[in-house]
Amino acid sequence: MEMKLTIKRVPTVLSNYQEEGGGGCGRNCLGDCCLPVSKLPLYAFKADPKKPAQDDELPTEFFLNSLLLAQWEDRVARGLFRYDVTACETKVIPGELGFVAQLNEGRHLKKRPTEFRVDRVLQPFDSAKFNFTKVGQEEVLFRFGNGGGGSSYFLENAPSTEGDHAPSVVAINVSPIEYGHVLLIPRVLDRLPQQIDPESFLLALHMAAEAASPYFRLGYNSLGAFATINHLHFQHTTCQYLFLLRRRLPRRSPLPSVR
Repeated sequence: MEMKLTIKRVPTVLSNYQEEGGGGCGRNCLGDCCLPVSKLPLYAFKADPKKPAQDDELPTEFFLNSLLLAQWEDRVARGLFRYDVTACETKVIPGELGFVAQLNEGRHLKKRPTEFRVDRVLQPFDSAKFNFTKVGQEEVLFRFGNGGGGSSYFLENAPSTEGDHAPSVVAINVSPIEYGHVLLIPRVLDRLPQQIDPESFLLALHMAAEAASPYFRLGYNSLGAFATINHLHFQHTTCQYLFLLRRRLPRRSPLPSVR
């Protein structure tokens, strides 16, 4: 007899549509019905990050300050977040490691209990459960992809092209753990399970490279490690504290080219 190990816990809500439970649309979502005809903003990074900056290159601070954080603040003004993360009490624990502790009471309030299997880190994608194709486009900041050229560029209104059938998008996490907390969802319409792979990981690294800031953080957690949605995504935050690894390894390694 097969025993299934499960854990009943309160899941973190990443989107305001997560608790609706409906499969219909009726709004601009990230599903096949709406995303292909959308005109979401597009940030395209240059194909080879090792190439020197071109004359038409965007300013270094544009991606993080003028785009990502500015759009994140816009969603704050719209009231799309479940709480104000900047009001959470935060402190650095004394000691060499410099751990950061945060009292975030809003992250686990008013959630519905859900059963999660913990004996399988890799599980197939289940379209019947909540996934990011059901997110409303107002939670999306922009699309993020390889521009294929020698410099990065930004388009405020970018219609989807035939070759861009499964774009990667950057959306807010409505239950943030830090200022500027967003989700990078690679190839959202491909409905990939929460399983890291070289292509998606490289995409996340390019996003960190575009931010060009030691305070920009990249994170990933699998099923069984507090990931609550089995749809491939990475976490990105902006933290005012430098972690131990960053203090010990200040040099940045170049990224490989994206083909």
